[in-house]
This record gives sequence, structure tokens and C-alpha cells, in this order.
Amino acid sequence: MAARQQSSLRHRPGRDGAIRASPAVRLTLLGGFELESGRRRLQAPPHVQRLLAFLALHDRPIRRTYVSGQLWLDASQEQAFGSLRTTLWRLRRVTAPLVQATSTHLALAPSVAVDAHELAARAERFLHRHPPLDPDEVELLATAHELLPDWYEDWVTPERERLSQLRLLALEAACEELVATGCYREATTAGLAAVATDPLRESVRRLLITTYVGEGNYAEAARQFDDFRARLKRELGLEPSFRMLELARAFGSAGSSRGARRSM
Repeated sequence: MAARQQSSLRHRPGRDGAIRASPAVRLTLLGGFELESGRRRLQAPPHVQRLLAFLALHDRPIRRTYVSGQLWLDASQEQAFGSLRTTLWRLRRVTAPLVQATSTHLALAPSVAVDAHELAARAERFLHRHPPLDPDEVELLATAHELLPDWYEDWVTPERERLSQLRLLALEAACEELVATGCYREATTAGLAAVATDPLRESVRRLLITTYVGEGNYAEAARQFDDFRARLKRELGLEPSFRMLELARAFGSAGSSRGARRSM
């Protein structure tokens, strides 16, 4: 019976036309919560915001019992059900279709575009290396904000970390491909964003250093190496790998040779 309820939530022929005809709604979760319909910002009370974010991060129909239990952890089951009913009633004041509901399940309406979903899809495309890489896509991935940075709910934290790691892997893959094709400017954008996400990830630092070496920017390559080595020693008590040290020696020699030629 529950499976039929979930299926009916996903496939409603009678409502699909109405959803497509309604104004598109955009839910922003990266950098903070924001809800817009067209150019109009929609106001939503805190409990409504939490419900919408919860449904968006799960991206599938969820049982009402699970939703109420997760959003109102400290309340009794009856109180949690009551809070959920009140939140759904308040949701009606927002003049846009946001949630699909049955007696057992809730889901975000298909008409709601979620920026976190778009970021994840973009990262997956980069990881699967569907050429060619679009510079604008690289820029969007590099400048993406953290998921709900000022929210501390337990159900936000793992999704924030998952999305951050997915973005990091995609940036690293993009930087590697861009270095291989000699697109150093775009590679630098991806590499710097990846390093900012995880300064102690050596593979990312090596790529960024290789990018600067490819540009002939030996001073910045040396600065990146020195920063990485100092952080690694200070925070983990470790030294860079042999591969990183070999890279440093290689670009150090190249930089010294170029400097010597210029002085002549």
C-alpha cells in the first residue's frame, strides 16, 4: 500500500500540466536559504524553510512519520505530527506549488529547481569527463558556496560534507584535464577552488603547482609548495611525499635556470 502511495506521488497526470503551467520556483540552499518565484522573493517561516530544505536534500518522496521525527526530534510523536500539520498549513500561504503530499508521503514539487541539485549534476558531469569542459561551468563549480553554512541540524551536516567532497573531486578532475590540454587559466581557477576546499589534499596542490609551472609562474608555484609543506607540518606533523618533493626540485631547477638566462 505504501509503495502505491509513493508511486502516486511521483506520477500524477492530472496535476503535471498544472505544475508545468505554474511559475518556476527556485530554491537556493548554497550560501543560505532563499526562495524565489520568477523575480519575486517568497517569504517562508523558519519551520517551512526547514521542511523545504529537508525534502530538497532527500530528493524523493519521504514518509510523513520520518519527516516529523527528524524535524522535531525532541517532541513526542503526537506533537511532531501536529507541528508537521501546522507547517504544511503555513506552506499554503506561500503562493507557489512547493510540496506534493499524500496521506503518507511528502516530496518537493517537480516545479521547484534546487541549486544544490544543479551543483551535484555539474560535478557528476565533470567526474565522468564528458568533453569538452565549458569554462563557464568550471567557473560556476569553482565559485559555488557551501550548503546552508549557518544551519546546524544533524540532517544537514552529512549532505554538506557529501556535496563538498563531490565538488572537490570534480574540481580536481577538471584541473587535471585542463592542465593536460594547456588551458592554464581555467585550470588555475579550478585548482585554487579545490585547494581552498581542502588545503591538505596533496594531489590538488600538485596539480595547482603544475598549472603555475606550465604558465612559467615559478614564484607562485614555490609559494604554494611552501604553504602546503608548512600546513602539513603544523597540522599533521608530516612532510610532503617523495612525489611532491621531486616536483618541487624540478620546478625549482627550472626556475633557477630561467632566472640565470635572464641575468645573462
